[in-house]
Amino acid sequence: MFAQRLSATLQSIENAASAAQRPVPRLLAVSKTQPAAAVAELAAAGQLAYGENYVQEAQAKRAQLHALPLEWHLVGHLQSNKAELAAEVFDWVQSVDRPKLVTALARHRPEQRAPLNVLIQVNIDDEASKHGCAPGQVAALAALIAAEPRLRLRGLMAIPAPHPEPELRRAAYRRMATLLADLAEAHPQADTLSMGMSDDYALAIAEGATMVRIGTALFGARG
Repeated sequence: MFAQRLSATLQSIENAASAAQRPVPRLLAVSKTQPAAAVAELAAAGQLAYGENYVQEAQAKRAQLHALPLEWHLVGHLQSNKAELAAEVFDWVQSVDRPKLVTALARHRPEQRAPLNVLIQVNIDDEASKHGCAPGQVAALAALIAAEPRLRLRGLMAIPAPHPEPELRRAAYRRMATLLADLAEAHPQADTLSMGMSDDYALAIAEGATMVRIGTALFGARG
């Protein structure tokens, strides 16, 4: 079941990239609320990168699946008091949106681990209900991250407003692509634009996503 869903999803991603004449983005399987057994089955089919919303849930899964060469991404909001644990558990943190997190993650990243890959989360539609920094704050936050040797600035992440009109989502994705281009001028290592989920990843790919975050299409609807 998981192998078939993975194959279909990867083919759909390739088709979307081909139609838009874009490079094929990486697939991040969003495994929040899914049991470790489901992750193991999907990993057996070849998917190795997983996104989690909660630090302690990810910590438990990582412990259970420690024998597998998996890459763990935090895609949910990070509370400051969980930054120490997050710096130890994850390979990527995609939800950095304020200076306090930069300092905490850098301080607690274990020396024996590679630098922590960091994406800046941008609240691209200025939604009161969502986390993320304002577009105008990206440059200053990026400079703080780039100055930390235990962190590696990799780019941007966003969750645009779920407008029913696709063109409104497209505009947000396009703004994110422009932000990444501007960021990469100052920080050439910023090569990642994480945007697009199960219901709109084709649109995100068309506008330049280099990583799409998909859960439902791979694991099925959550109960």
